[in-house]
Amino acid sequence: MSIPRRHFVKSAVASSMLMPGLLSELLAADAADSANPVAPKQPHFPAKAKSVIFLFMSGGVSHVDSFDHKPQLFADHGKEVVFDHPETRNRPGYEKIFLKRPDWKFTPRGKSGIEVSDLFPHIAEQADDISFIRSMHTSHSNHYNATLGMHTGSFAFARPSIGAWTSYGLGTVNQNLPSFLVFAPQMPYAGTQVWASDFLPGAHQGTRVFPGAEPVANLARRVPTTRRQELELSALAAFNESHRSTRADDPQLATRIKAFETAHGMQTEMPAALDMSEETEETLGLYGMNRETRDGFGWQCLAARRLVERGVRFVELIHTGSSGNWDSHGNMADHGRLAPQIDQPIAGLLQDLKQRGMMDDVLVVWTTEFGRTPFNNTADAPGREHHNWAFTSWLAGAGVKRGYVHGATDEHGIRAVEQPVHVNDFHATILHLMGIDHERLTWRHGGRDYRLTDIAGHVVKDVLS
Repeated sequence: MSIPRRHFVKSAVASSMLMPGLLSELLAADAADSANPVAPKQPHFPAKAKSVIFLFMSGGVSHVDSFDHKPQLFADHGKEVVFDHPETRNRPGYEKIFLKRPDWKFTPRGKSGIEVSDLFPHIAEQADDISFIRSMHTSHSNHYNATLGMHTGSFAFARPSIGAWTSYGLGTVNQNLPSFLVFAPQMPYAGTQVWASDFLPGAHQGTRVFPGAEPVANLARRVPTTRRQELELSALAAFNESHRSTRADDPQLATRIKAFETAHGMQTEMPAALDMSEETEETLGLYGMNRETRDGFGWQCLAARRLVERGVRFVELIHTGSSGNWDSHGNMADHGRLAPQIDQPIAGLLQDLKQRGMMDDVLVVWTTEFGRTPFNNTADAPGREHHNWAFTSWLAGAGVKRGYVHGATDEHGIRAVEQPVHVNDFHATILHLMGIDHERLTWRHGGRDYRLTDIAGHVVKDVLS
């Protein structure tokens, strides 16, 4: 996006005494433009996707046990290797490291023949509808930094999340629901920074949803009748407008007013969106649910479909939080425990979107913060360590090739060696599919223009259909 007029004008006249009238006029006009910060906006170019469902697996899913088949890793099990790896460097007990074979069998799937392991048998059945990126890599091997990077493009400092950037760039078509929703049963690594708007207007930050009896807190009306609430809101709107008319250059005020307006709309729209009673038994079965289900990843996936149907721009689903997650240092059996929680629900989501003709409008993103080492300090060590040199993410739906594999790691899955894709490239590609040029989506802050991809990032054109 172009530099906001407010920032340009303030910079242009900051040291001048000649243009106070012009400054006031332009800032007032800019405030009028920002009265609704989430109003729908035109993309930079025709978009392939209208909405994103972003599936994040917290802790680091092992690529060599799931989506990146390495026959040589099976063959070379127990072979000593030497690497200057960030997770083993100067670490007592890791003076020697050995290759460790995967714990799950890989099988060619569908017409594409893409090999996916038995860890995810249901997702494997959808391989013909997925673009796998097997050459992902990231800039940090620590959970906090890598999670922050996967969400914000920044590995050290708080920045707006990808959902907030998308909301800022495109707004939302349903003004009664937030443009960015996050299903996070537990707090993830990096905490609320995962869905924060940081220096972007607050209207773009994610609204957290808790699966269970009360998904969104304080949503129920507190006054006895709808009529009384309407009268109170009408009076409040008049006071707000009067207050805003004398503070035309305060964008945060517009953000706060819009937040309360959205909250009112959510009182009717959100309960309807999360009411699964109208879903058929067949649909519930796709997600592994029954009529009594009120939480779990299946509930989250079905809720995400219902929300994008209603025009929500960006929905993120986080599986687990900063504990009890995919961080299988001690035993890869933890992967086996967690996989059934997400496998059928995600496969069901893809099937449901396809059956409803929504795969042409919705982009599904599956990722984790990094992979896991194809080696350990003994060949028979039950777990794996963090591995930022290589991992697998995938895309499905609007604008991407189906039954496709992009890039490759070496014969043991240690480094991304063919068509490597950094997190910045991944973000640039997601924005591109939404009709956004990642180099033009900027915000002036602290004296310079910021963007999700900062000074890097290239669109991975080979995955585009």
